Amino acid sequence: MGTDDLSYVTAAELAHRIRSKQVSPVEVMDQTIARIEARNPSLNALIFTDFASARAEARNAEDAVMRGDQLPPLHGVPAAIKDLFDFKPGWPTTYGGVRALKHNIAQFYCVFAERIERGGAILVGKTNAPVMGLRGITDNYLFGATNNPFDTSRNPGGSSGGSAAAVADGLLPLAEGTDAGGSIRIPAAWCGVYGYKASFGRVPVVMRPNAFAIDLPFVFEGPITRTVEDAALAMSVLDGYDPRDPLALDETVDYVAATRRSIQGMRIAYSPDLDVYPIDPRVAEAVKRAVSAFADAGAVVEEVKVGIRLNQRELSDLWYRLMMPLNLGTIEAHKSWGQDFLRDNRDDFPPEYLHWIEQGLAMSAADQRRDQVLRTEIYDAIQSIFTTHDLLVTPTVATLPVRNQPDGNTLGPQEVNGEAVDQGIGWCLTYPFNFTGHPAASIPAGLADGLPVGMQIIGRRYADADVFAASAAFERLRPWVDTYKICQQRPLA
Repeated sequence: MGTDDLSYVTAAELAHRIRSKQVSPVEVMDQTIARIEARNPSLNALIFTDFASARAEARNAEDAVMRGDQLPPLHGVPAAIKDLFDFKPGWPTTYGGVRALKHNIAQFYCVFAERIERGGAILVGKTNAPVMGLRGITDNYLFGATNNPFDTSRNPGGSSGGSAAAVADGLLPLAEGTDAGGSIRIPAAWCGVYGYKASFGRVPVVMRPNAFAIDLPFVFEGPITRTVEDAALAMSVLDGYDPRDPLALDETVDYVAATRRSIQGMRIAYSPDLDVYPIDPRVAEAVKRAVSAFADAGAVVEEVKVGIRLNQRELSDLWYRLMMPLNLGTIEAHKSWGQDFLRDNRDDFPPEYLHWIEQGLAMSAADQRRDQVLRTEIYDAIQSIFTTHDLLVTPTVATLPVRNQPDGNTLGPQEVNGEAVDQGIGWCLTYPFNFTGHPAASIPAGLADGLPVGMQIIGRRYADADVFAASAAFERLRPWVDTYKICQQRPLA
């Protein structure tokens, strides 16, 4: 066996080369570790690594190849999980850099880690995230900010920013994202990679003590990759029923086959701003150009009004309020285990996070019912688009990546086009689809001023195959692989 530079080889191609004995899992892992050691210090994308275990798993994977065992789809492919509510036994989990949890060790698996390993991938470590994942930026007081590989003075987005940065920089072909408001799609947009949020229920999420906490709003786990095919391959091992999740779907999708489908005749609705969001003109122009590729592939593209009546600030405030039961549940669970964050560790949490926690503590059941009515209005507006169209396309986020700050509390823009927006999430066109549960992807739409722009593709409820078909068609017509040369050639500090 032998190898050349594998940095930007796809997960699908790596698995093929390993299966056909063109390269060994040990060689792949050795090169992966060397690249992480050389390049991660300038990114701060991975905040924990377990190279000893990864090398041992690679040796086991090589033994399986040489024995002629039946190999799973991602056999020997390196991957990472996120440092939020994402667990592997024996690994630390800090909920996105909460200092009080620096030495908190997981005793069980999250579904993503469990299934991605069962699918043959080898986990090498954990990626950076913001505290409790409650913003579209990756920075925290424990580990600091992650840097964007396209411009290391800037943020990669969040909350799965460490994962997106690692994938864009060629450290790994595949990493985990979690998404309660856009946390897969936002960093995918700013790092020029592909991020997929499946229909709600496709990828089980096991939460305790409250097994039903993931529907307020809908919470997801999913893949961040450099190609649509790699995301399809990852989804093939991630989806499917799990009895521990009372909301999991008991069905699977042939994602890889969907990437080969034509989109001839599909009706695609294009909303440049979801009716209410201010959009940076550079982002707007890049997405407008990108949308034309669907027409080139034979689809019918029509600009639409979605019918959203709340303004963008009302929408972002609604998202925060809907997130509070999940966040308060985590805080209460730790309090029952003897760890009172709000009493003993308030300084571990950004002031913006504490503001919304206080708002959540003051909310009543009637307040929550009213918010669910507003959520229903968004659902109905989006569903109305799908009575006449197969897909909805929007910008993923409204702006280009912001610059990192040195205080551990980097925020998004204060305003877009002169209009004030919430700095945590208000510049993101992603979270309405956490209100609704529709499948959605962020796909690279091109560059503006040398920085990535993402385009969001949303499908009907449970029509994941349509989103993959459109994504693959776009990738064939507008491949983005050459943009990673910017990352490859960046100077290492």
